[in-house]
Amino acid sequence: MACFSLSSLNLSAKASPFCFESNTSHKPLFSSCSVAVGSRDKTRRCRVSVCRAAAVVFSNLDADDFRHPLDKQNTLLLRAIPGLNEIAKALLGTVAEQVLLLENIATSVLVSENQLPELHQLMVEAAEILNIEAPDLYVRQSPVPNAYTLAMSGKKPFVVVHTSLVELLTRKELQAVLAHELGHLKCDHGVWLTFANILTLGAYTIPGIGGIIAQRLEEQLFRWLRSAELTCDRAALLVAQDPKVVMSVLMKLAGGCPSMADQLNVDAFLDQARSYEKAASSPIGWYIRNAQTRQLSHPLPVLRAREIDEWSRSQDYRSILQRAVQSNSLQKV
Repeated sequence: MACFSLSSLNLSAKASPFCFESNTSHKPLFSSCSVAVGSRDKTRRCRVSVCRAAAVVFSNLDADDFRHPLDKQNTLLLRAIPGLNEIAKALLGTVAEQVLLLENIATSVLVSENQLPELHQLMVEAAEILNIEAPDLYVRQSPVPNAYTLAMSGKKPFVVVHTSLVELLTRKELQAVLAHELGHLKCDHGVWLTFANILTLGAYTIPGIGGIIAQRLEEQLFRWLRSAELTCDRAALLVAQDPKVVMSVLMKLAGGCPSMADQLNVDAFLDQARSYEKAASSPIGWYIRNAQTRQLSHPLPVLRAREIDEWSRSQDYRSILQRAVQSNSLQKV
């Protein structure tokens, strides 16, 4: 069944209704205050607002400044589908909207200044850095580490984070996840994903040809989703401003757990990503790699880590940072 929510971190090919389940997964600008959670917090805690050092704020940031080339290409292909917006809008009625909203928020906790204020501050800060309005943020009890965004026409978008993800990640990593979700909103991915999923679900109901239409659309949708995830990983880097933070999130989603988090090694994971890329460069490896990823809604975590490492070293990334630094300096003057 098609999924109506946006899951930015899950790597599964198929989804249950309303959520995707995760089955995986430069100089730091954060101070050395405690980032552990629960009983693992061995050092002094401090408020999030004073944990973050002065970060570069992208006051004039446009989505196309960091959009991945594959995202641009596949978005054009998706827009070329005749009547996509019109059909999807017709399929998404008032009742469906209410079902989506209630399903996602009925058993969650709405984050605010007075409710889980540290998470609220992380979201507000990330939104400010990316120059976007902060959506509502909910925390939902779930043993599956995951986060997703839901955006519907005429409704305020919201982000949902599962409690197990909060337990798995440090505060810096959790903010990178929130920034990733904000990347979906910055690039209008939420609307496209909702529309495409609804159209896929509706196409299956067309007698005779529905399955063929849906299958072709699903392949195009997954191709677009994988490229969109690469864009949002870049949004995460723009907020974290440390590639190892983003790669650490991907590593933990691939094979992390709270009890062994302090033994994980980002550099070793990046070496693993390079070895996968090398192994997949042969003709047989290329075929296996395509077979592995064709039905996935998200790229493989090692490939995402490699992509973010390469972009963090690129001239494009340095140029975005430099323009923002200059803009910040002028505003201070």
